[in-house]
Amino acid sequence: MEIRAVSATPQTWSGDALVLSMYSGELSPQLQDLDRERLGGTLQELIAEQKFKGDVNTSVSGRVGTGSQIKKVMLIGLGEPAKANTDNWRKAAAQATKWANQAKVKTLALHFPLFNADAELTAQVVTEGVLLASHQDKRFKSKSEEEDKNEPTLETIELLESNAQAGIDRGRLVCEGVILARELVSAPANVVTPAKLAETAQEIAQAHPDRFALEILEREQCQALGMGAFLGVSQASDLPPKFIHLTYKQGENPVKVAIVGKGLTFDSGGLNLKTGGSGIEMMKIDMAGAAAALGCAHTIGALQPQNLEVHFIIAACENMISGRAMHPGDILTAANGKTIEVNNTDAEGRLTLADALVFADRLEPKAIVDLATLTGACIVALGEGIGGLWATDDELAQRLEQSAKAAGEKFWRMPLEEAYWEGMKSPIADCKNAGGRYGGAITAALFLKQFVEKTTAWAHLDVAGPVWTEKESGYNNSGGTGYPVRTLVNWVLSMAS
Repeated sequence: MEIRAVSATPQTWSGDALVLSMYSGELSPQLQDLDRERLGGTLQELIAEQKFKGDVNTSVSGRVGTGSQIKKVMLIGLGEPAKANTDNWRKAAAQATKWANQAKVKTLALHFPLFNADAELTAQVVTEGVLLASHQDKRFKSKSEEEDKNEPTLETIELLESNAQAGIDRGRLVCEGVILARELVSAPANVVTPAKLAETAQEIAQAHPDRFALEILEREQCQALGMGAFLGVSQASDLPPKFIHLTYKQGENPVKVAIVGKGLTFDSGGLNLKTGGSGIEMMKIDMAGAAAALGCAHTIGALQPQNLEVHFIIAACENMISGRAMHPGDILTAANGKTIEVNNTDAEGRLTLADALVFADRLEPKAIVDLATLTGACIVALGEGIGGLWATDDELAQRLEQSAKAAGEKFWRMPLEEAYWEGMKSPIADCKNAGGRYGGAITAALFLKQFVEKTTAWAHLDVAGPVWTEKESGYNNSGGTGYPVRTLVNWVLSMAS
């Protein structure tokens, strides 16, 4: 599909379908003139028939009368101007794209007001909405005649009265990273293995050899570095673990940051086995943090921001059962020498992250952000649409919150309640890997904090809820959502400014 910026206006454009947008209230004088002069009063008829008021996430559509050079028209509401945000534009563009494909449209024009008078940002977020709504993951389906009938028809989308092709191009690169993450998360565990994650990192590095360096540590190298927590989780699997360290670097005095993604390509729960009804069949998504880190790396490599050194770190493995499995009650020693009593083998993600965080911390970056599908407790607290955010530094937390808001990805800052650490202490080791029933997302964050000693600015993102959706919504189709690639990209770019 081609998306391009054009100087044509709604008054001069011709093609299959025209999508217009309006804020809450009545049609603007310009749209009234357009409706009268080119659309034969179609807009006013649709508004009257459906009592359309321009509220956010609403639309009306219909066929234009004979004799018009435009066959179909859609009017999308953007809501109240005072409450406008970029996600309204993304969702409106997604809505237009889905409608156009259902209506078998080939050429589509979109006309949106500039968001905050920024033409490039407007073009970028509209492009994101179009491309993310268009993405369909059919890799594992045999093609049927019915599917042929439902194939998308859109070939060309033009953004009217726009000269912001750079914003379109940027939006396309962001979507490439999001879609990479979506497809990694949606693929089954027999396809996305630790080796596959390492191969994906290698592909990113090879695409931009002047920007990336790649180091993949095998089991023996991890042993030499004392990564007992990571290796304890991986030891029952027949698939070897892969410790991935992908480094982007541009500029002579770059700002150094690290992103650590949880990379459990399948989580059986270990000897604390997940049973029927526990969601074990969905544990292919337990590497969504790693997927987002790689999606971010792909986009950052393509955007080529200067004065940045970004370390993408993933401890990739499976948590399986066998005669080699770690037992409940085992004591593991992490790379920083801290000992961990394993009182629940299903609290394994934090064990892999412990050694990954120690590795990142020793690089002495300005900030570390880890992200993980870490706890069901976070979903209980915040639901499936909001991720949890914990941070030791207010400036870092604010940057992440601002980055998420611009991305249309929701986070809520949670407390690092130190008093809760008492429940994580062990009588025979430095700590346990799981606490009691209450505050599980907080105690998990406190556990990770024990493995960041040099870096004062650290944040933990628990993304267990929003990385997957069962039903189509906005620009997310069912399956992996690619959350929070856009937030990470925005955050990384903000650190260079």
